[in-house]
Amino acid sequence: MISDKAIVEKGAKLGSGVVIEPFAYVGSGVELGDNCVVKSGAKLVGNTKIGENSKIYSYAIIGEACQDIGHKPSGAESVIIGKNSVIREFATINSGTFKNENCDGSTKIGDNAFIMAYCHIAHDCKVGNNIIFANNATLAGHVEIGDFTVVGGLTPIHQFVRIGEGCMIAGASGVSQDIVPFCLAEGNRAYIRGLNVVGLRRRFNKVVIDEIHSAFRKLQKAHDIKEIAAQLTNHDCEQVRKMAEFILNTTRGIPMYKGKQ
Repeated sequence: MISDKAIVEKGAKLGSGVVIEPFAYVGSGVELGDNCVVKSGAKLVGNTKIGENSKIYSYAIIGEACQDIGHKPSGAESVIIGKNSVIREFATINSGTFKNENCDGSTKIGDNAFIMAYCHIAHDCKVGNNIIFANNATLAGHVEIGDFTVVGGLTPIHQFVRIGEGCMIAGASGVSQDIVPFCLAEGNRAYIRGLNVVGLRRRFNKVVIDEIHSAFRKLQKAHDIKEIAAQLTNHDCEQVRKMAEFILNTTRGIPMYKGKQ
């Protein structure tokens, strides 16, 4: 189902059942899994691989060179997007940059992503599975986003920031430091205000949620958050261990809110 008004360059690899609507552009290095849909006016270029059952809406641009003035494209940069993903209108996802010991040269997004209109995902970002980015959420270079995270609309995220698994970032926040897994952050600049209770209830039983609550209270009261995190690294609860390890590995700091709740 490829429109005669679409441009599909020689070399592009298309799975079975792929639909490419009029005026879409698919470059020679693009690979689309089975049953993907590329809507009218969308542009896919570079070394871009998109998993099965994904849908790219009109005027989204995926795989273009990154917006890094110091980068000289080598042709090895790539974008990899998982299966069952939805990329809405005018979203932009840039290719990776240099491949070295600290960077694999790719921008990656996992399975089941829902990326709304006008979102921007910059070079070398690593985005997990089952994420939702609301309209105009923007990720600078090298940002890492954990599984099951929701980012509200009009929220910019500073380069090299890490947002852990299961977080909720409120709309119109500005994130410049790392956000601990399973937490809720809001504000400009964003602070961790509490736990993402709704997200926790959707995924975990009461026992696990109670353990996370207990650990969070200790971290919130801590004078030295890394000291408390170190004490939690051997906790029986896997999710608490994830929180502790994340804190110990932060390079940008943890913006834990200390005011009244």
